[in-house]
Amino acid sequence: MATAFLFHNDSVLMMKKVKPASSTDVFWTGLGGHLEPYEWNSPKSACLREIFEESGIKEHEVEGLTLRYILLRIKEHEIRQQFVYFGTTEQTNWIESAEGELHWVHRDEVLHLQLSRIIHYMIKHYNDHPHHKAIMIGTIARDTTDEPFIQWAELTDPIIF
Repeated sequence: MATAFLFHNDSVLMMKKVKPASSTDVFWTGLGGHLEPYEWNSPKSACLREIFEESGIKEHEVEGLTLRYILLRIKEHEIRQQFVYFGTTEQTNWIESAEGELHWVHRDEVLHLQLSRIIHYMIKHYNDHPHHKAIMIGTIARDTTDEPFIQWAELTDPIIF
């Protein structure tokens, strides 16, 4: 999957979605979705495609789109890998999307929204380390009491064969 969190001043463009198999439970996320097979080697292209499909914001209207996180988790029997990009835009208008409702949310309010656990952990990490430029790998797991937690590692080149 590829996801984008686009900032404009102190706000983040967030999508409000209805949970599958529900008509009332909502959750919030960035713009994004699954990579097409031809995009597997280019998650940034997938991210830009998803931004346009879900908002109408064009590639040239997005600045500094940078891979900041790779999130890993298991959902049932599927390993999910999510490439998460952060960028900015001056474009404050968008098209309607069948995927959900778009809203500008003040960056200080995002953690108060109903987010998936892994996105919540990622946003908290981003807020705690806003100037950290390395790509972070986050793997969600459960501790001995069955409570979820996230393990962080910085993606680095060990310069070994």
